[in-house]
Amino acid sequence: MRVAVLSDIHANYQALEAVIRDLISQGCERVLCLGDLAMAGPEPQKVIDYVKKQDWTVIQGNTDKMIAEFTPQIIDSLKDKFPVMANALMDDISVIDDAGKEYLKNLPVQKNIEIEGVKILMVHGSPRRNNEDIFPDMPMDEIEEMIKGVDADLIFCGHTHVPCGYQMNSKKTVVNVGSVGRPMTKDPKSCYVIADFKNSGFSIEHRLVDYDRETASNIMKSRDFDGAEKLAEMILHPTERHV
Repeated sequence: MRVAVLSDIHANYQALEAVIRDLISQGCERVLCLGDLAMAGPEPQKVIDYVKKQDWTVIQGNTDKMIAEFTPQIIDSLKDKFPVMANALMDDISVIDDAGKEYLKNLPVQKNIEIEGVKILMVHGSPRRNNEDIFPDMPMDEIEEMIKGVDADLIFCGHTHVPCGYQMNSKKTVVNVGSVGRPMTKDPKSCYVIADFKNSGFSIEHRLVDYDRETASNIMKSRDFDGAEKLAEMILHPTERHV
């Protein structure tokens, strides 16, 4: 079975459309989504509405939780260090309807599934926290500590917007699938994973997909909150994960 694993769409419908076309062309039979559907991107409501209608396995990302459980205290915690994110969150709260917020609220934080005899754990950041980073070139012992006690052969994560993978001494495989909507790499293309399951084993492929970044950037800019132009520019020329 060929399975597509997506993460960090961040309201980028143009990127999502391109990835969907690609995964269909690649014969994927199932889609797993690791969260962060909406925040700080061009079209949050449109992306949530699309994902809600799909027969996907979806978990909650850290920004989904921020939207679903919004309080003024969350804004206060963001605005000093990440002012653009704070402004984006305020604007997202105003444009996402109650049904969308309820959908994000009810998503599971992580999920155990099994495909073709392979035990899989879906997380957003790490098995310990939804906002813990798994980056390329980390010390293996740090990652072993993050996944300690996990009963899975394969752990899928996102959150950092930077793809990577690790084959651990504990025999577990950890795969960061990158970001559909806000890749933070030198190549601004969308990134997702195709996992091919067969005979109780699997292979992993990171795929880069080009999309209409100009349209996505223009829609982002038109949201017109303080910082929207910077987020629009980051769609065209990624610079850093947080602003």
